[in-house]
Amino acid sequence: MSQSDTTVSTRFSLLPGSITRFFLLLIIVLLVTMGVMVQSAVNAWLKDKSYQIVDITHAIHKRVDTWRYVTWQIYDNIAATTTPSTGEGLQETRLKQDVYYLEKPRRKTEALIFGSHDSATLEMTQRMSTYLDTLWGAENVPWSMYYLNGQDNSLILISTLPLKDLSSGFKESTIGNIVDSRRAEMLQQANALDERESFSSLRKLAWQNGHYFTLRTTFNQPGHLATVVAFDLPINDLIPPGMPLDSFRIEPDATQATGRSSEKEAPDSVTISFNGSKIEISSVLNSTGMRLIWQVPFGTLLLDTLQNILLPLLLNIGLLALALFGYATFRHQPGRSTESTSGNAANNELRVLRAINEEIVSLLPLGLLVYDQEGNRTVISNKIADHLLPHLNLQNITSMAEQHQGVIQATINNELYEIRLFRSQIAPRTQIFIIRDQDREVLVNKKLKQAQRLYEKNQQGRAAFMQNISNTLKEPVRQLAVNAAAVTTPESLKLADQADVLVRMIDEIQLANMLENDAWKSEATLFSLQDLIDEVVPEVLPAIKRKGLQLLINNHLSGNDERWGDRDALRRILLLLIQYAVTTTAMGKITLEVEQDESIAERLTFRILDTGEGVTLNEIDNLHFPYMNETQGDRYGKANPLTFWLCNQLARKLGGHLNIKARETLGTRYTVHVKMLPHDQHTQVEERLLDDVSVMVDVTSNEVRAIVLRQLENWGATCITPDERQISQEYDLFLTDNPSNLTASGLLLSDDESGVRKIGPGQLRVNFNMSNAMQEAVLQLIEEQLAQEEIPASPLGGDENAELHASGYYALFVDTVPDDVKRLYTEAATSDFAALAQTAHRLKGVFAMLNLVPGKQLCETLEHLIREKDAPGIEKYISDIDAYVKSLL
Repeated sequence: MSQSDTTVSTRFSLLPGSITRFFLLLIIVLLVTMGVMVQSAVNAWLKDKSYQIVDITHAIHKRVDTWRYVTWQIYDNIAATTTPSTGEGLQETRLKQDVYYLEKPRRKTEALIFGSHDSATLEMTQRMSTYLDTLWGAENVPWSMYYLNGQDNSLILISTLPLKDLSSGFKESTIGNIVDSRRAEMLQQANALDERESFSSLRKLAWQNGHYFTLRTTFNQPGHLATVVAFDLPINDLIPPGMPLDSFRIEPDATQATGRSSEKEAPDSVTISFNGSKIEISSVLNSTGMRLIWQVPFGTLLLDTLQNILLPLLLNIGLLALALFGYATFRHQPGRSTESTSGNAANNELRVLRAINEEIVSLLPLGLLVYDQEGNRTVISNKIADHLLPHLNLQNITSMAEQHQGVIQATINNELYEIRLFRSQIAPRTQIFIIRDQDREVLVNKKLKQAQRLYEKNQQGRAAFMQNISNTLKEPVRQLAVNAAAVTTPESLKLADQADVLVRMIDEIQLANMLENDAWKSEATLFSLQDLIDEVVPEVLPAIKRKGLQLLINNHLSGNDERWGDRDALRRILLLLIQYAVTTTAMGKITLEVEQDESIAERLTFRILDTGEGVTLNEIDNLHFPYMNETQGDRYGKANPLTFWLCNQLARKLGGHLNIKARETLGTRYTVHVKMLPHDQHTQVEERLLDDVSVMVDVTSNEVRAIVLRQLENWGATCITPDERQISQEYDLFLTDNPSNLTASGLLLSDDESGVRKIGPGQLRVNFNMSNAMQEAVLQLIEEQLAQEEIPASPLGGDENAELHASGYYALFVDTVPDDVKRLYTEAATSDFAALAQTAHRLKGVFAMLNLVPGKQLCETLEHLIREKDAPGIEKYISDIDAYVKSLL
C-alpha cells in the first residue's frame, strides 16, 4: 500500500515537467519527419523525371540509328540508281526563280528543287519522294529531308509539309530563310574534312509548334563536290505530355567527345545540376556526341512535390500545431511545487524595490525626511536631511507649517532653507518634509543671469567688432580700387577689379551683420521693375560674356508695372543670385523669369534657372548657416558662400523667402518670393509708343521670339512673322537674330550687347534683354527711316503748321500732345524722373513721326537733363516745349 502511494505521488510530482519534455520531443520528431518526407518526395520526383529523360534519350537514339540507315539507303540505292526510268512524263512547276515544284498527285510528301538541275536530278527527286512516301505514310508530325546534290550543286527539299502552298503563301519568306540556313550548314559540313556526321541543336517550327533537330551526313565523291543528306527529326511524339517542349535543349557533350569508349553503347547516365533558380536534368545521347537537357524551374519541383505529399504534410502540420499548443499550455501551468517559491520571489521583488527607493532618495537634490509622529522615529531620509536633522525641531516645524499653508523658511548655520510639509495619505500620523536650499538657488539664478548678460554683451561686441573692422577696411580698399583704376595698364585693371570685389565683399559682410542684429531697415520707394532689370543686366553682362553663356530675361509683367518696396534690396538679391549662377554654370544659359501671383497681386516671383552641374546639398546648407561649406568655383574664382543666406534674409525682410532646388547635371532653380504693393495707376486710353507700327520679327529661337514679341506688343506694335506674313504685306520695321538675314535696315537682336550699337546704314545691334535699349533702338531706326523718306522740315513758322494740318494727324496731335505736356509738368513737380523720361521719349517720337525737328530737338535735350536730374533745366525746357506746342496749335 505504501509502495503504491509512493509510485502515484512520484508520477504526479513529475507530471508537468515530464509532459513538457514529452511535447518538446514530439515537436522535434515531427520536424524531422516533415524534413525526411519532403526530402523523400523530392528524391522520388527527381528519380521519376530522370527515368523519363533516359527513356526519351533511348527513343531519340533509336530514331537517329534508324535514319542513319535510311540516309545510307537513299544515297547508295535510290539516289545512285542509274537504270533508265519510265517516268518520262515527270513535270515540274517553276514557282519562282531557281525554285521548282515536282508534280506528283496523291502522295504523302511534296518536293522542291532549288537551283539549276537536269532531268536526272528530277528523276532522282521523284524516286526519293516515292521512297519517303512509304516511310512517312503513317506519320502525323512534320518530317523533312534536305539533299545537297554534289553533281550540280542543287538542293532538294522533300517534306510532309504543304510546300507548294507555303512557298506561294504568306510563309514564303519563312521557307526561304529555312532553306538558306540549311544550305549554309550543309555547305559548311561539306567543306569540313574531319566531320562526317553532325547534329544541330533543338529547333522549333513556329507555325506547327514542332520541335526537331537536324541529322547531317556527308558523302565524298571523287571529282565532285561532297553530297550532304540532312533529316529534320521531330521529337514531339517522344516527349511525355507533362513535360513542356520549350524546356528541352540538345547540346554537344564535351565529356562524351573527349572520352568516347570503344563500346557501341555506353551505360545510361543522368546528371542533375542546379543553375540559378532552375534544375537541369541531362542524359547522354549515345554515339552522337550530344546530350539532352531538360530545364525546369525550382518552383515546379516544389509545386509537384507538395501536390504529392499534401495530405501527409497537412496531417504532420496539424500534429505539430497541437504539440506546440500543448507545450505552451503545460509550460505556463503553475505546479504545486511553485507555491513555496512564490513567496521567495515576492520577497526578492520587495528587496529590489526597497533598494531602488533608497537609491532614488539618495540621489534627490533636495532634503527628504519621512517622520513617524506616533513612533517618534525617522522612516526615510537622505544625506541632506540627516545633516540638518540635529538642528531641527520637528514638532515646532510641524505646528508652524500648518499655520502657513505647509511652507516655512528657516535659517540654519546662516543658510536659508525652505521647508514644505506634506501629510501621508496612507499613514495619517506620518509627515513628509521637503527641504530646499534657498541660498544655492539664488546663487544659481545669479550665475544664469550673469551668463546671459555676458552672452548678450559678447553678441553686441561681436556685432560692433564686425561693423568697425568693415568700416576700417572699406575705405583703404576703395582708395586702392580708385588708384588702380586711374592707371590704364592691364595689371592695374586686374588689381582694380580685385579691389572692387573686396569692396563688394565688405559691403555684404556689413549688410549681413546689420541683418543679424535687426539693424537693417527697409526703405520703400516707388520704382519700375523693368527699369530695375535694365540696371541689373549690364552689371552681370561682362561675366556672362566672359564665360560664353546666354542670358534670357522673361518678364511676364507689363513694361510700365510699378511697385512699392525696397528697390535696392531686390536689386541686390537678383544681382547676387545671377552672379552665383554664372559662377556655377560652365555652358548653356541663365534665365530670369518674373511673374505675379494670380490670386495675390502684391506677391511677385523671381525665378532664376541655370543649366550648370547643379549646386550640392552642402552648398544649400549655406542658406541657413553662411560660410558653413565650400562652394563651387570656376577659373575666375569661387562662388560667394554668403549669397544664399544674405538673399534669404533680404527676401524675408521683403515678406517672402528664397527656395533652391538642384538636379545633378541638369542645373539649379532659384525661386525668390517677395511682396510688393502694386502702384494704383489710373487706367486711361492713351496712345502707345508704337501704335499703328507693323514689325516683322524673324527670330529663330522660340524663347527670344516670345521675349521680343511681348515687348513690342506692350508698346502697341503689330507683330508678324515670316510664316504669318501674307504675300506683298508691308511692314515698317524688321527685327532678326540672324546676321545673314539683315540685308536692309533693321535691328539685329543679341544677348551680349551692352546697349545699342550701329553696325551699318540703317542697321543697329541691340540687346533684347534691356527694354530701354530696345526702345531707344526702335525709335532711332524710325527716325532714320523718316529722315530718309521725308524732306527736311523748314524752320519754325507757317510751313510747319501747314504741314501739320496737311498730314492728317492734326486731330490726333490736338488730342494727345497737350495732355502729355500737362503730364510733364505733373511728373516734374513730383520728381518722378522715370515716368518723366517715358513721357519725353513718347513726345520725341511724335515730333519725329510728324517731321517737327525743333520739337524733337527740344525733347532730346529734355531727356539729357532728366538723366542728369537737373531740375531747373527740366522746368525751362518743359516751358519751351509748351510754348512750341501752343505755337503749332
